[in-house]
Amino acid sequence: GRGGGGAMESAAKGGYVLANLAEVVERVLGFLPTKALLHAACVCRLWRECARRTLRTRQRIAWVSALEPGPAENHALVRALARELEKVHVLPQTVLYIADAETFSGHEECHEQKKARKRNSKETALALEKLLPKRCQVLGLVTPGIVVTPMGSSSNQPQEIEEGEAGFALLFPKIDGVKIHTFHFSKDVKNRVFDESKFAEAGLKNNPDLRVVLLFGYNSWKTGATRFLHQIVNPLNEKSIILAGGQVESFTSLTSENNHAQPGDACGVVGLAFSGPQIQSATVLLDQDVADERTAEAAMQRLKAANIPEHNTIGFMFACVGRGYRHYKTKRNMEADAFRKFFPNVPLFGFFGHGEIGCDRIVTGNFVLRECNDIKDDLLHGYTTVMTLIHLGSTK
Repeated sequence: GRGGGGAMESAAKGGYVLANLAEVVERVLGFLPTKALLHAACVCRLWRECARRTLRTRQRIAWVSALEPGPAENHALVRALARELEKVHVLPQTVLYIADAETFSGHEECHEQKKARKRNSKETALALEKLLPKRCQVLGLVTPGIVVTPMGSSSNQPQEIEEGEAGFALLFPKIDGVKIHTFHFSKDVKNRVFDESKFAEAGLKNNPDLRVVLLFGYNSWKTGATRFLHQIVNPLNEKSIILAGGQVESFTSLTSENNHAQPGDACGVVGLAFSGPQIQSATVLLDQDVADERTAEAAMQRLKAANIPEHNTIGFMFACVGRGYRHYKTKRNMEADAFRKFFPNVPLFGFFGHGEIGCDRIVTGNFVLRECNDIKDDLLHGYTTVMTLIHLGSTK
């Protein structure tokens, strides 16, 4: 029949458009999540070019949150990542994941089988790394508790999860004008003095674009660990650099060309360095005196005064295991709620750990929150919370 001919003709026209008109193809591909987009890139040269251009415009951070306990054999974060990576609209270049120590590698009682299945943190870490793109740099930490914003919207209410299964993975795409790299220093048993030339290798020295360093100490209970941390932190303690982080239970993943796994019994520091002239950042310290809603909100007000733009910004919260609801008596989620009140659209991530790194400081162009008379800020604390904002520039 003639009707069939008309349908074929319009299908042919559609085919012509999709094989030749880049702007139409780009509009169509723009709706696809990254994994589907990478498949589409294999269709023909035009589609490959369009897919590349589309990917380059996707410079917003994405994240995957795990808040529901998983089946006994794998951690909720592994399941969430496997499911959500099909849907994300970015191609991760750097991933920071943090999961709770207890269920990431602990005994999980499984009543159906009436036996405990021991999760091995190595297995869990490998399962997570397998899901991510090959060339992606990954830093994975496990900590006693988790601070996470549920996925779906930047304005979702961040949760402080002090016990139970939880985790998140922050997915950083390639962002114009921003370089993010991982680093690792472990304590050398033979040398008491840290070789500072390693800072230059790690891009932490002679790097005028360095703006933010997130630092995480592990095996902090070992003798000499605090001294070693001081050796790392002191040379970086510059007014123009935001330093923030804390002591974690352990690190489980560190993949990058120059980072090799260390013997598990050493102590050391892993971290992420953010470089780029467009990065703005600020951090405040909530010390032991901050013990109710009013004082917590006053600290957030100091952070708000930094005037960091809220779009394309992430918040980090590094708190002591001794804080949280025990510290605020019966009130749960106090600090995350105070943060949300002042920063309605900034997602917040972090952990409860064994010590905190940070101070009050702002880096935006040439404005500094607190001028100190050349006395270095004390950066290592216990029983405090460090709140940090990192703005990665305006997105197209």
